[in-house]
Amino acid sequence: LGNGGSTLHALRCLEEQYGDQWTSFTVLLIHSGGCSQRLPNASALGKIFTAVPLGEPVYQMLELKLAMYLDFPRHMRPGVLITCSDDIELYSTGVTETITFDKPGFTALAHPSDLAVGTTHGVFVLDPSGFSGKGGLEYGSCYRFLHKPDLETMQQSGAVCVRGDHPQLSSPGDRGDSGTASECVYTDSVFYIDHSTAQQLLLFYKQLGTLCCEIDAYGDFLQALGPGATPDYTKNTSNVSKEDSSLVAVRQQLYSLLQGTALNVIVLNNSQFYHIGTTQEYLFHFTAESQLRFELDLQPVAFSIFPDTAKTLDRLSIIQSILEPGCVIGPGSVIEYSRIGPEVSVGKGSIVSGSHINFNVDIPSNCFLSSVSVKITDRVEYVTMVFGVGDNLKQSVKLLSDIHSLQFFGASLPECLDLWSLEASDQLFSSEDTHLGLWTARIFPVCSTLSESVRMSLNMLNSVQHKSAFKLRGFQLLSVEEMLTYKDVEDMLKFRKQIYDEICLQRQKEKS
Repeated sequence: LGNGGSTLHALRCLEEQYGDQWTSFTVLLIHSGGCSQRLPNASALGKIFTAVPLGEPVYQMLELKLAMYLDFPRHMRPGVLITCSDDIELYSTGVTETITFDKPGFTALAHPSDLAVGTTHGVFVLDPSGFSGKGGLEYGSCYRFLHKPDLETMQQSGAVCVRGDHPQLSSPGDRGDSGTASECVYTDSVFYIDHSTAQQLLLFYKQLGTLCCEIDAYGDFLQALGPGATPDYTKNTSNVSKEDSSLVAVRQQLYSLLQGTALNVIVLNNSQFYHIGTTQEYLFHFTAESQLRFELDLQPVAFSIFPDTAKTLDRLSIIQSILEPGCVIGPGSVIEYSRIGPEVSVGKGSIVSGSHINFNVDIPSNCFLSSVSVKITDRVEYVTMVFGVGDNLKQSVKLLSDIHSLQFFGASLPECLDLWSLEASDQLFSSEDTHLGLWTARIFPVCSTLSESVRMSLNMLNSVQHKSAFKLRGFQLLSVEEMLTYKDVEDMLKFRKQIYDEICLQRQKEKS
């Protein structure tokens, strides 16, 4: 459905459950996280339940979101506040300034960002007549919304501001030095839809009947707004993960529906927008000297058993995990919801999630390791996905002859398949259509215990690193896509609960 389709679906559920009552509701709607291909340790349970290295017991993104938006509802008319689950907005406003959502149409928060950030987010072209750039908070209107624009588009459309004590909008066509320190654009995060606009969208959804394509709440709703909106974007499908013939038509209908609707902007000049949607961002914000880590006081060890003899406390993040004396964790690594035995060493910049490792092993640097409980028949079994932190799980090719362009931990996929005695065929991939990629490659062995599944996947990785054979024939193999189809969330939560109970017990012993 995409986050736009799921927004419409949620509105429908609200109406079905509450009837006319929902006209008086203020609703917080959080997109909980799709496939999460760029941060796969959040795939099975959803990005909104990503643990943050903070609090006893640890907070999840959900708690953080609720804390950040705590002040909003009392300054909000009935309507829906829409937000993603992998971003954090921190801001400060004057004592007398309040963020109020009370205007008809859409109202969005805007944050000053570098031009490079603008290319991967939504960018507001502000109406210069109502914008002074003064103060921490300013209400303005948006002339046009750009979705993931390139530098040239931002410059030409007048989205670029010159930073100073008072940011000034540069006029369209000003060819500044692109990307100098003084230039910024205002990027999107959270937005609010007043009730009557939400009602219009719901009516549109009901008339549509069945939605057959992926709609984006940011790109497809916001690009239709403001006096400068044009329907050109409806035909651009470059940012769509699954292209569908009906997409252009549905976008055009949405454009006609929303055209002329106001896009109000609340400019937060003292604000910072943080995104934690990729493995790189996740590692950076949780382990490096990042601004976010400093502002939220993120901890190197959060609600974990971490013995004095475990090596290095420098630049790492241990979240609700049990580490045994003797293990070594390299700098810049994140360990969450895992048990790490005494003979385990983890290299630099790696992510280990939901795993039990009780054997002697060296996990290489820049390794991504995440275990999933699955139920294919009636029995709970385990699969562990392993990749390089930088491997592109979104990349796919259409033909078998092109799979050499897919990289697994620095080696081409055909090279890996040879080492694992697997054949490159259509059966190797789980997708029905022509999406052949690391996401759909059936390469991960199903095992009867959690630690055995970790061992097998690390053997695969070891064989690629040392160019030595490791036969995967004879195992039942799943792709990441299939792991999510067969996931057993209950069992994964049970494992987390066991760790939680053990940590609580240890805390009580220490107290007594």
